[in-house]
Amino acid sequence: MARTKSMATIESEIVKAKEVVIKAKAKYETAITALEAAMAKRDEVIAKDLLDAFKKSGKSYSELPKIIITQSTL
Repeated sequence: MARTKSMATIESEIVKAKEVVIKAKAKYETAITALEAAMAKRDEVIAKDLLDAFKKSGKSYSELPKIIITQSTL
């Protein structure tokens, strides 16, 4: 017959499991912060490249919607 665990043993397992979860959550939150920072940098580069391309195109701001619509229907 299987031996039943004492309440102290079960409580100890719960404490250990909570510690594991807390550490995992901290790692997760750190990873999310790093991901968000990297994505923000990527978006900044894309925005800068887009603005540079727009400036080089010689087109006016009012022409931009027409260009986008025309290109998206191709």
